[in-house]
Amino acid sequence: MEDSVWDDMDRAMGQMFIMGFDGTEVNSQIKTLIEKHHLGTILLTAKNLKSAEQTTKLVLDLQTIAHNAGHPVPLAIGLDQENGGVNSLFDETYILQFPSAMGVAATGSTDMAYEIAKATGQELGAVGINWIMGPCLDVLTNVKNQPLGVRSMGDDPEEVSKFGVAFMKGYKDAGLATCGKHFPSYGNLEFLGSSLDVPIITDSLEQLSLSALVPFRNAISQGVDGMMVGGCAMSSAGVNVMHACLSEQVVDNLLRDDLGFDGVVMSECLEMEALSQNIGVGGGTVMAVDAGCDLVLLCRLYSVQQEAIKYLKLGYEDGAISGDRIRKSLKRVLNLKATCTSWDKALNPPGVSSLSTLQPSHTRLSAEAYSASVTVVRDKDRLLPLSNLLDPEEEILLLTPLVKPLPASALSKRLATGSLMSPGSTTPWGKSVSLMSGENVFRELGRSIARKRRGRVLHTSYTAHGVRPSHENLINRSSAIIIVTADANQNLYQNGFTKHAAMICKSQPMRGAERREKPIVVVSVSSPYDFALDNSIGTYICTYDFTETALQTLVEVLIGDLSPTGRLPGTLSQNQRQHQSKQHWLVESFDEDRDGKALDDLLQMIEQEGPVNQRSELFGCSSTTFLLHNSGIEESHWVVRNSSTRSLLGFCCTYFFKSTATGVVGAILVDPDRRKLSIGHALHTRAIKSMVQRGGVKRFQLGSKLPGVFLGIPTNNNVERKRLRRWFASMGWNTALSRPVCSMILKDLSTWSAPEKISRSMQHAEVEYELVHGRQYAESIIEHIKSSTRQGVTEIYQLALADHSSCGVIRAKRFKDGTVLGSVVLCSPGAGWAEALPALKDTNNITWAISSPVISPSVGEYSTLLQGLILLGIRQVKQQQADAVLLDCVDGDGHFDTDSLSEMGFTVLHNFEEVSCDADSMSVPA
Repeated sequence: MEDSVWDDMDRAMGQMFIMGFDGTEVNSQIKTLIEKHHLGTILLTAKNLKSAEQTTKLVLDLQTIAHNAGHPVPLAIGLDQENGGVNSLFDETYILQFPSAMGVAATGSTDMAYEIAKATGQELGAVGINWIMGPCLDVLTNVKNQPLGVRSMGDDPEEVSKFGVAFMKGYKDAGLATCGKHFPSYGNLEFLGSSLDVPIITDSLEQLSLSALVPFRNAISQGVDGMMVGGCAMSSAGVNVMHACLSEQVVDNLLRDDLGFDGVVMSECLEMEALSQNIGVGGGTVMAVDAGCDLVLLCRLYSVQQEAIKYLKLGYEDGAISGDRIRKSLKRVLNLKATCTSWDKALNPPGVSSLSTLQPSHTRLSAEAYSASVTVVRDKDRLLPLSNLLDPEEEILLLTPLVKPLPASALSKRLATGSLMSPGSTTPWGKSVSLMSGENVFRELGRSIARKRRGRVLHTSYTAHGVRPSHENLINRSSAIIIVTADANQNLYQNGFTKHAAMICKSQPMRGAERREKPIVVVSVSSPYDFALDNSIGTYICTYDFTETALQTLVEVLIGDLSPTGRLPGTLSQNQRQHQSKQHWLVESFDEDRDGKALDDLLQMIEQEGPVNQRSELFGCSSTTFLLHNSGIEESHWVVRNSSTRSLLGFCCTYFFKSTATGVVGAILVDPDRRKLSIGHALHTRAIKSMVQRGGVKRFQLGSKLPGVFLGIPTNNNVERKRLRRWFASMGWNTALSRPVCSMILKDLSTWSAPEKISRSMQHAEVEYELVHGRQYAESIIEHIKSSTRQGVTEIYQLALADHSSCGVIRAKRFKDGTVLGSVVLCSPGAGWAEALPALKDTNNITWAISSPVISPSVGEYSTLLQGLILLGIRQVKQQQADAVLLDCVDGDGHFDTDSLSEMGFTVLHNFEEVSCDADSMSVPA
């Protein structure tokens, strides 16, 4: 594709809209938008889709129109397919139903989340969809009255982040582009009432940064393709915005500058009533683009879509929107399309034949997911399974609310056609009534329970009118009660009804029992927050949605065919597991033979959770990295392990450097799925106690040059940095006295040349530089480095001098008297101690290290001398045909700044904060 194609600004601006239309076939309006206005992206919804086969044809028709109209690239065609109750595409034969986002989080398995997302993506890709509007990254920081409900993964930012990234990776691996939503968060909105009143975020930017923005930040670091910015208002100190997606402060400043997102930004639909009435679609379009949005969403009204196109052109012609601004958005949109589509792919969708192949494995995955999702929160009186409690002749009463059926439900579709309704259907007490569709969804649940238990199930609904005499009669008649709720936090009548019915059951003993209360089981089929913390409800089950598959799984739990393994998401689960966090974990000494393989597995697990576009500090690490076997260093390493599976839940390495009497905590690593359970606390306590009991420690330090994995607290991620600083401060470290250190790397040595300024300064310096090898130089060099009190320096020089074939020392001497003024160590990747510098490991490059610079305190030109040592080191390494040079530890304490090294071509690899304190000031754990 040639760039000249996009010189036509009308064509370029067409790529800046995402639009929808009505109907299940191409109509003249969407055809005109594609052909005449060069529309580049289409959003399909449930109103467009009837089946997988029809969807495949519709998508192909749309792409064919674009191709015939001369579009240089295919259409991006997006869809909401969040599973649970939010699916735009349903096909009872070919498209599988999976749990809602919160239901997936309840499985506790990010692997399951990945597989579900990949399966969903494969199904959408088969019908020609190339962009999914997901994952949903909102954190429910306020669970009451929030419309998202189970579309969110919960109220814990870290958990939402972890599952959100897993979903995102699954979609991407299926070949779809992704779109995080709803930035900056729909998880804590305040609603004022009128449809013209915009929901408001009242959290400050600082509060958002510590909570709601965490999943968005992590998704960005992992490569999310697009981001939908919401239309909500923001009102707090420092920010006052009517609509987030129209605000430069939100889009350009917060999302792009602060969070570093350079993908496609999509606005909320500008047809939303509050926005269109307050600002107008035309003006809103210009404001959205000016704020930084690359795509403006207009869901359905053709007249409104035409208005938006007209105003964007006017904005360009009047100079309100520059050509450069349009070209930036065009580039981002084209980059997104390049990741998910091509004309060959767009014009040849696999269709139902591919779906037929996928169906068996996806069916198994769906069943596994729901089985792992349904959660028994409490069963205090051991009522489950009901088949053990009741005889077949005893009746169960099912009480359900009137709810709107899920639009993507096969059952609701069959109900709508009447295929499940038998003539003359009656309620349990025999009176014929007209039934709402929501009641019919649950009527099938009652029938399933009856079939499974081979016994009678009575069913009726309840409303805001509360417990009626008819309900009381049925409760009196039945031997056990099942009450279904759906978002009782928002529908308070459900809460009141359930409590009232529970009181009646408490006053009625079971027939034939010794004053045992009549069994009552409460089932939430949507938000788990209904009764999660209400212990007055003794048996409480959560399904997270009321699709057919979810309700079938519920039946299996009630009857005893399935032992559920789901757990409550987020802080609800943490509240349930608080007793676990108080456990006294057994901390054992590390055994290389027993624990080496398990440590390798733990390292790999932690490395994989890091950002995809940033090299992990653990890159290249193995269990042997932490084992120094050096006579000048005493090492003690600790583990918390699962003795049954032999896996490690946590690992801590400690070292005592005899030369400086420094006790070092080199790393504390905890299984990502076992964090917040005090494993790190237990390891840290044992590590400090052990070093104190050893005696002779004058100073403690967080971070180590040897091994060179963590030089201190990692600081590349500012939110993680703050969390770790708080944690180590709670452990007794004075993190306020930390100093910055970093590792740096110089790549592409084959094309590198020394800056002239530095080369000239070396020529005029009154020093000479030389490379020496072997122990014969040890005396003068060791004497020189005594001026350094840094942990590990002496040991590194001793290792380098002992390994003359793979290491060397570059020293700078004064001409007139031969005094050593400065030195650095050179280390090849073949050196015996290179294992302790994992950053040297790169499968594609040969990397050497320049380590441990020591400059005499008497030297005035510190930076000039150090640059000279490093320059000579680079030249020596380049002669060895190396590709890159690593500076394993650069101080940022004022002696030498990274800008001087940047002039030489170095870039920062990892940033850290080294924390140290006198032994006397370290509080010894009790």
